[in-house]
Amino acid sequence: MLWVKALHLFFVIAWFAGLFYLPRLFVYHAETRDDAGHARFVVMEQRLFMMMSIGAIGTVLFGSWLMLRLWWPAPLWLHAKLGLVALLLIYHMLCFKFMREFRAGRNARSARFYRLFNELPALLLIGVLILVVVKPF
Repeated sequence: MLWVKALHLFFVIAWFAGLFYLPRLFVYHAETRDDAGHARFVVMEQRLFMMMSIGAIGTVLFGSWLMLRLWWPAPLWLHAKLGLVALLLIYHMLCFKFMREFRAGRNARSARFYRLFNELPALLLIGVLILVVVKPF
C-alpha cells in the first residue's frame, strides 16, 4: 500500500504543478497582443494541460485504490476531502474551457480575472491538506 500512496502523491504533485501554472500562463496570454505570442501560448497551454491531465487521472486512480483498500467505509473527513477534489476537477475542466477559448481567439476575460482564478487551487489544497493530516472529524 505504501507504493500506491507514493504514486498517489506523485500524481497529486504533477497535477498541482499544472493547476498552479496553467492559469498563470492565462494571465500572460491575456496580456499578449501579437500573433506569435498567441501561438506560443497556445502550444504551451496545450502541453501543460496534457501533463496536468495525466496527473489528475493518476491522482484519481491511485486515490480511489487507497480509499477502497484503506478507508471503507469512508470517514467523514474523507467525504469532505472528496468534495474538495470534486471542486478541483471542476476547476480543471474550467481550465480546459478557458484554454479552448484562448486557442479560438475568443478570450473575454482580463489578466486580473486569471490572477484571481489562479488562487483557487491553493485554497483548495490547504483544505485538502488540513483534512488529510489533521482529520478534524
